[in-house]
Amino acid sequence: MKEKSTPSSPLFKWMMIGFYLMSCQVVNAQIQSKAFEKLLQVMVTDKVPKVECEQVKKMSNAVFLDARERKEFEVSHLKNAKWIGFDTFSMKNLPKISKETPIVVYCSIGVRSGKIAEKLLNAGYKNVYNFNGSIFEWVNQGNPVYDMSGNLTNKIHVYDSKWGVWCNKGEKIY
Repeated sequence: MKEKSTPSSPLFKWMMIGFYLMSCQVVNAQIQSKAFEKLLQVMVTDKVPKVECEQVKKMSNAVFLDARERKEFEVSHLKNAKWIGFDTFSMKNLPKISKETPIVVYCSIGVRSGKIAEKLLNAGYKNVYNFNGSIFEWVNQGNPVYDMSGNLTNKIHVYDSKWGVWCNKGEKIY
């Protein structure tokens, strides 16, 4: 029987160690770490169009939805992002957004946001994108995040120590 690669499985732990050891390599791609890019290729859905940091910076008319849990959002988030959560996500709690408006969904690396973005596409939203690398890559590339008062912060909630290895800048909060 083939072993599944879940966060608690030995296979997943070995994959994370391998990706971590390779993470010092930097490439001239949108995702700066080759190891992080490979992890994203395995973990993030291809059912939703992806956007990279440079594209996100140019999307001034987009609505940004944060698919992390509330405690993660409260530490820091992208400017003017709206919290929608993941475990508690419900279409009925979605802010009023035209189905034509560009929507960028993000989380820590793009796994949870990809699942929420897929739900939005299935609900008829036309311009939905998953932020590839999400807030970790945003911070890794030196972009700003904000606290609940709208002030710049260097804090980033990294979910836990296993996932925190992919966030290389800022003050890690668990």
